[in-house]
Parts: sequence; structure tokens; C-alpha cells
Amino acid sequence: MNEADFAARLNQLLAAARLDPLQAAQSKQFSDYLSLILRWNARINLTAIRDEETILSRHFVESIACASALPAGIANLLDFGSGAGLPGIPIAICRPEIVVTLAESQGKKAAFLREAVRALGLSAKVQSGRAEALATQFDCVALRAVDQMQLAVAAALNLVRPGGWLVLLTTGIDLAALQSAAGADISWSAPVPLPSGEHRVLALGQRQSIST
Repeated sequence: MNEADFAARLNQLLAAARLDPLQAAQSKQFSDYLSLILRWNARINLTAIRDEETILSRHFVESIACASALPAGIANLLDFGSGAGLPGIPIAICRPEIVVTLAESQGKKAAFLREAVRALGLSAKVQSGRAEALATQFDCVALRAVDQMQLAVAAALNLVRPGGWLVLLTTGIDLAALQSAAGADISWSAPVPLPSGEHRVLALGQRQSIST
């Protein structure tokens, strides 16, 4: 679809999900992002979803919903196991005040992320390697469709600063096990249904601050 049709279709999906429409510059970034995904997906397995409509309705709208739900005051965010850049790249587009780090251990996918950041003009950073190797903590760590998700959640907790946020995009069926993996240090808000359907939910948990 051409750029105008793309913007109209994506904003139509956002309206159906009761999300705000994108600005023209943001729509252009998402259009370019889609083109990159389709081109690279022909060479490496970025995502099992390969048709434009499902990428928009499942990947993009879900990630935009995540960006919209993030609390104010987050200065930096880690996308743990970023893969094709979801939800990190949409968060970087929709919430430019947040410095996003995209952590991806597979070299070819990390190369895609570097190209996407360059082509889209984002200020996001790419960590080529395991997220667990990072020596810093973040205001927010987000996980979506990560291999061995329970183990990843436990590892991600160490990267959330006291008072920071752990964000999970998962299914209602899997949520309780993932919250258990995070341990008692996280206080969870009620899960929010995601517009992509298939019992998908967004869960935000805040790590307890260190008591003085």
C-alpha cells in the first residue's frame, strides 16, 4: 500500500483500539519501518508474521498501545530481546522523550535493528548481545515474545532500577507464571487487554524502592 493508504489504515486500526492517531511524521516512520521488516524478513527470520495487514494489526498496534500505556517520567527503557524491534522501535517513535535501548543477542537481528535506527532517524541504541550483560539499570524494561520468557523475566528484574517498571506483553494464560517469575519485589497493576486480540494483555509492574 502507498504511504497515504498506510497512514489511513494504521490510524483506522488505532481508532478502533481507542488510541490516538499518529502524526504525519510518525506515520512515515512506521511506513518505512514496515518496508524494512518486509525486505529483511525475506533474508532472515525477523518475524513469523509476514503480511502487511497482520504486522499492522498485531505488531504495530500492540506496540503503540504499550507506548501509550507507559507511565510518565520514564527517561530510559530497555527492550529485552528486541527481535524485530518490537515494542522498542514503536516506543521510540511514539515516545521520543524516552531513550530506548534495543538488546538483541542474534547478530543478524541486531544488524537489522542498527539499520532501522539509522533509517528511521531514531535516537535509540542497539545492544548487540545478551541483555543480561548490561551493567546498568533502567527506568523501564519491556519484554514481548522472548524465548524462555520466564527465565528472561527473572533476568530482566535485575535491570529494573528500584522504583522502575517491568512491562510484559503476553497472554492472559501465561501472565500468572511470568508474574511469579518476577518475584515478590514487583507490585502489579491490573492487566490491560491489548487490541491485537488472542487474549493478549499488557501488564505493568513497579519494582519496590529501596527503603532507607
